[in-house]
Amino acid sequence: MVELLFSSIAEIGALYRSGQLSPLELTRQCLARIEALNPTLNAFITVTAQQALLEAQQAEQELRAGHDKGPLHGIPIALKDLIDTAGIRTTCASRIREDNVPQQDAPLVTRLRAAGAISLGKTNLAEFALGIAHPDYGQVNNPHDAGRTAGASSGGSAAAVAAGMCFAAVGTDTGGSIRIPASYCGVAGLKPTSGLVSAEGVFPLSWSLDHVGPLARTSADAALLLEGLTGTFQQSAVSLKGKRFGVIQRGTADLEPEVAAVFEAACRALETAGAEIEDLQIPELELADAALFNILLPEAATIHARWMGERPGDYASMTRAQLELGFALSGVAYLRAQQFRRRLTGHFLDALSKVDALISPSVPFVAPAEDPVFTGDEGGQEGHFSVPHNLTGLPALSVNAGVGAHGLPVGVQLITRPYTDAYCLGLGVALEAELTGN
Repeated sequence: MVELLFSSIAEIGALYRSGQLSPLELTRQCLARIEALNPTLNAFITVTAQQALLEAQQAEQELRAGHDKGPLHGIPIALKDLIDTAGIRTTCASRIREDNVPQQDAPLVTRLRAAGAISLGKTNLAEFALGIAHPDYGQVNNPHDAGRTAGASSGGSAAAVAAGMCFAAVGTDTGGSIRIPASYCGVAGLKPTSGLVSAEGVFPLSWSLDHVGPLARTSADAALLLEGLTGTFQQSAVSLKGKRFGVIQRGTADLEPEVAAVFEAACRALETAGAEIEDLQIPELELADAALFNILLPEAATIHARWMGERPGDYASMTRAQLELGFALSGVAYLRAQQFRRRLTGHFLDALSKVDALISPSVPFVAPAEDPVFTGDEGGQEGHFSVPHNLTGLPALSVNAGVGAHGLPVGVQLITRPYTDAYCLGLGVALEAELTGN
């Protein structure tokens, strides 16, 4: 029955509505899967088994009575553990928040509950989403190779989806923290247009860079979760024929050969489907990494100022060191970086006036053994393809494009105009179908 846990959300919904499967039965299978795999993968911090079973029982009764709440009704999902959940611990994977129990749900949780989704629990992350695992919580391991990371900071959400523990999960993305784990784990992850999904009740890393979005095994499933998160989203069917894709950051020095090979194969698949591919240069793109650094760290330091003064020893050492860097950066550097964001956004919008979408690798390499430090050399390389789109706020989707020479997943990233998230996901659906032959 493990195959059932890797079915699409639409397939599960059809089984529910035909009476061949019940939400209670499926939820029990997911919980058993978590019990079996979580000791190895470390994807969940808190599993809310009792509550999930009650929610599943309610969903079953509602569906039998004809009260259908839509495609997420009775679907087991997970939530990153910096999203407020009433009466359930929300730790941010930090000793500082280990006993934090919110009194009310974040609005996005309220929306998902209204859509009938069943929450299985809270997924592991880098401490406060800043890129390094706190030793109290540990790194999330990759379902494709448990000796490697699932990625930070939404690694728990990505690993849970990839391992069949749940059907979709919510993550956050400030410099790539949805798309990087999605790439490493071989799933789909969307950083939506800035502000499309409410971040109220989500503990911030950087106010002006944070995004909240879906992770799922396919773009179609991610679209369904995004619909639940926004309450208004509609899927978009897209044909690749005649579409124009602009390749950005091709041939970057830190791009591993196996990733480059998978990316080029994806470009050829687009051409086979009737799309046009052309190289595009984005002015000043080489400045994006430093600009994000100069915005994220001062904002994070401001958020953590009180705890850094009162409880510095409770942070993981590298989390604390990065926050200290934020205090050291000047206001001038911060404001210049914010000015640069506007210019960079203009450059991207100019490029997108010439093509239907932009495309790049998601990450320069496959999953490493450990999460690199955000402020280190490898950390800068890891976010090289994802960082610009947090600065611009444009929708950016990582889809699984295949595996590299070592059998590890490789992601391809699609970027479209503001508020064309449905279109971006539609392109993802079409590309996945072309790559898999389905």
